Amino acid sequence: MHRFEELKIWQKAMDITENCYRATDSFPKEEKYGLTSQLRRSAVSIPSNIAEGAGRNTNGEFRQFLGIANGSSYELLTQLYLSKRLNLITEEKVRPIINEVVQVTKMSYALQRTLNKS
Repeated sequence: MHRFEELKIWQKAMDITENCYRATDSFPKEEKYGLTSQLRRSAVSIPSNIAEGAGRNTNGEFRQFLGIANGSSYELLTQLYLSKRLNLITEEKVRPIINEVVQVTKMSYALQRTLNKS
């Protein structure tokens, strides 16, 4: 069992979630149950799955949950790109979040490889 709070990948995923919540605060009210909700749920899913995987009994289960977190990362990237295309968010606001998501995804793949070896 891993202490998820100490995992750098979980900490970075929490930063992404916080940044997504802040970024969507300025979205139009009519998007509250649309893109705002989707973005936030995708963002929350990333650290949640990392934490759940860390609490599982085997490295195989942890890898599986990291894979789910990766899926949520790609979902979040798609929603961020769509938000930009719809002019709901500026490039300067969205680019740092996108970069963070890409970084967390790379960290996840690296951690999965490490877990394969042990």
